[in-house]
Amino acid sequence: MRAMLQPRRMALVAAVLVSLPGGIAEAGTVTVTIANFTFSPATVTIHPGDTVTWTNQDDIPHVVAEKDGKFRSSALDTGDSYSRTFPAGGTVDYYCAIHPHMTGRVVVAP
Repeated sequence: MRAMLQPRRMALVAAVLVSLPGGIAEAGTVTVTIANFTFSPATVTIHPGDTVTWTNQDDIPHVVAEKDGKFRSSALDTGDSYSRTFPAGGTVDYYCAIHPHMTGRVVVAP
């Protein structure tokens, strides 16, 4: 009996999700380029579940670090990337731990 209910539950869940405004949203990825001692764009706005990928195009290493220490990449050499998924809304300020004058911001809009 329980096995017969499982497909019905799945069909009901699928019907509810499809009927929601906008359907099922997929997570996205935003790229931030590190070049000439800057993060570009300096501020990105994303949605919960989206990922930001930082890619170093400078000839020297950089480290992407959250201001309050919640995340920190390893040293990114030329061509290296670091990605972080942001599950919840809020504003996250970050900087380069090697060159603290380099700053950026991720705004996670609900």
